[in-house]
Amino acid sequence: MKILVTGGGTGGHIYPALAFVNYVKTQEPNAEFMYVGAKRGLENKIVPTTGIPFHTLEIQGFQRKFSLGNVKTIHLFLKSIHQAKKILKEFQPDIVIGTGGYVSGAVVYASAKLGIPTIIHEQNSVPGMTNKFLSRYVDRIALSFKDAATFFPENKSVLIGNPRAQEVADTMKTDILKKFDLDPEKKTVLIFGGSQGALKINQAVTSYLDTFTATDYQILYASGDRYYQSIKETLGEAKANISIQPYINDMAEVMAASDLLVGRAGATSIAELTALGLPSILIPSPYVTNDHQTKNAMSLVRVGAAKMIADGELDGDSLGAAIAEIMTDETLQKNMSTASKTLGIPDASERLYQLAKSLIKE
Repeated sequence: MKILVTGGGTGGHIYPALAFVNYVKTQEPNAEFMYVGAKRGLENKIVPTTGIPFHTLEIQGFQRKFSLGNVKTIHLFLKSIHQAKKILKEFQPDIVIGTGGYVSGAVVYASAKLGIPTIIHEQNSVPGMTNKFLSRYVDRIALSFKDAATFFPENKSVLIGNPRAQEVADTMKTDILKKFDLDPEKKTVLIFGGSQGALKINQAVTSYLDTFTATDYQILYASGDRYYQSIKETLGEAKANISIQPYINDMAEVMAASDLLVGRAGATSIAELTALGLPSILIPSPYVTNDHQTKNAMSLVRVGAAKMIADGELDGDSLGAAIAEIMTDETLQKNMSTASKTLGIPDASERLYQLAKSLIKE
């Protein structure tokens, strides 16, 4: 099997693609892969370290208001389609899978025009511009959220989940919390503002931790590099039940050792926490297209798997109250955990793999 994957710009597009590739390698050790990304995307830092053959295209997004820059965007898109066709003819993939981002628009469109079987994977509850455009050309649309089905042709849409979920689903609880000077036997709240951190979350957490007193649960906060020093200086002396880290590398293992997650409502995070059945307090980013993080969060809130705090309403008091409500009520924790688990799709990579094989056979 020869599979070309394409997607880029953000980790939410890249990590599901890589998770799927890693899974297929376990099923078909002789499978061949190629990854096509954008020249200026995050994929340039991530994909080369995996050893997957990697090509890039120069492409940029449309501006939402009239701009001469959109003339260049169209030119680059057409140029990228031409370059993509060259790559496709040389690699001759059995199937092409796009996971989002402008680069996947050019590559998947070119693939469809060449008659190569195609799948797009939509991670969010509300699709982006690229996947909406591609939906009329591709063979199948793989969904992570049921809510996204309303935006796509019913006869093409299949609920498969997010491949990243399958990577973390079988993660066992360990004593990894010792690494952060915390007690592995104590209930733990994991607060995570994203790899770069988030100013509003950092401000609320700083205020919350400043008044945090000894309880029967502890706090692990990944602040992001840019806020790490300032929060350490603000809070002063370390407390026994609080650990502040700039970043957490072993996130899946840490999540499996935690009892509550507080963070943004990105698609990858939600896939991971529901695969583990982890309760959450979600704070959707207000800076994403189509407010899709709020829609993602509401998918969990509706079934009782999560609480949501709007970014504009977030402060130390609202955060502390939400955490205390959950962490002091064991029944609520269990109910939220059960609801979270029901939304998880721990075999997402296997579902996508079977979908790909069915198209190749056709």
